[in-house]
Amino acid sequence: MAVYNGQEYLEEQLQSILKQLQPADEVVIVNDASVDRTISVINKFQDSRINLLENKINLGVVKTFEKSLNSASGDIIFLSDQDDIWLAGKVQKILAVFQAHPDVTLVLSDAQIIDEKGKITADSFFEIRGEFVANPISNWIKSKHHGCTLAFRREMLEFFLPFPDDTPMHDIWIGIVNGIYGKAFYINEPLIQHRRHTSNTGRGIFNHAGISQMIKWRLILAKNVISLILKNKKLINYI
Repeated sequence: MAVYNGQEYLEEQLQSILKQLQPADEVVIVNDASVDRTISVINKFQDSRINLLENKINLGVVKTFEKSLNSASGDIIFLSDQDDIWLAGKVQKILAVFQAHPDVTLVLSDAQIIDEKGKITADSFFEIRGEFVANPISNWIKSKHHGCTLAFRREMLEFFLPFPDDTPMHDIWIGIVNGIYGKAFYINEPLIQHRRHTSNTGRGIFNHAGISQMIKWRLILAKNVISLILKNKKLINYI
């Protein structure tokens, strides 16, 4: 989890996560130089499973998530936003997919959309975004990897990291790269409530930018993917 000025919703989110975890699990949180009560909210839990790291200066959401991933020790890594709510059974259902399908490297689910007060405004993120597809070319055109719903096997960090400095968002990069080197499994059921409010960071980045910026970002993604493929000697799953 990357957090920045998350005091308003962070407590509810952490409660929804921690009650689903086992004693040996961890929640890696990187605070990106927040100036509100974010740290106080986290410390209030006094839970040994929370591993809190702090950026001395604000690095932005992509590099902060990169730091959290580099600090994670688990075999299965879940991404989390600071202001959502994990629905009961999320962790169990995702882990069951990984156990049943050893070839699957990334699992994601649908999500409900809620507003600032927690009211459901949409029952399905993917009804709005469009049907999920794993094809990397399709995701290069329109990303279908909703970062706050993602979980993946630790070995995929070899391909995901480091995030290119100019990548527009980490989940877009993860989705495209997993489509090349891994295999995705989509759970057609909302396992989180994703909160939409005026302070959201990054979500919808491709939808609200101008045409020239959208083209620029896609060219950057193409350049970085080509660079990754040229540097990597492992077999590519997608041709």
